[in-house]
Amino acid sequence: MGIDEPTTVGIDELLERVRAGYDRIGPHEAAAAAEAGALLVDIRYAALRDRDGLVPSALVVERNELEWRLDPRGSHRAAEAVGHDLQIVLLCNEGYASSLAVASLRQLGLHRATDLIGGFQAWRAAGLPVTSPPPEA
Repeated sequence: MGIDEPTTVGIDELLERVRAGYDRIGPHEAAAAAEAGALLVDIRYAALRDRDGLVPSALVVERNELEWRLDPRGSHRAAEAVGHDLQIVLLCNEGYASSLAVASLRQLGLHRATDLIGGFQAWRAAGLPVTSPPPEA
């Protein structure tokens, strides 16, 4: 490798580095955090939500809109994005995309952002509340 070439990492190493910067939480911890006022944010895409259902208390913000909707200073912020001290718990389908999204939110100053280990699938497997997906047409 030449002196001017950037150092690259694979996705597994990137995930490891990102996750080392914060404490991830499990399903029951996420439910307790929500009860205490944390904002649960479901970043799964519509097909997964339609297939598997929803966490009733979660705000749905697809991944491609996340930073715009959760930046407390943003012009397109969600009403729930009340400040940089808000605890945010992201959940994707299995806990991978949410980890990368946490890194992005932390760069915006949302220092209490974390994600759910195992994502929506872990939430459901833990027997926590899930609304049923709509019936097939």
